[in-house]
Amino acid sequence: MDMNEESTQGRKLKCTDTSKCFELLESILDGEIDNSKEILKEKLAKCQPCFAHFHLEQAIRDVLKNKCTKHEVPNELVDSIRKQIQEIK
Repeated sequence: MDMNEESTQGRKLKCTDTSKCFELLESILDGEIDNSKEILKEKLAKCQPCFAHFHLEQAIRDVLKNKCTKHEVPNELVDSIRKQIQEIK
């Protein structure tokens, strides 16, 4: 069986352009594409690597969103960093 033939779920087992597809999926996750639901549904239905990448990326983002917390940065530190940046310029 050729690696591009469909799997039992009806998805291709090998993506023809993973970097382009993964970039598209990340743009969808970032909310940068207007008709993303239709594009996403179609893409994930056709390609197993894209399906897996999307769900992994989504899980990573969910963990980061839930586990990372914002901490107040002392004003002195912010001022010091800004001053150092200005000195570099």
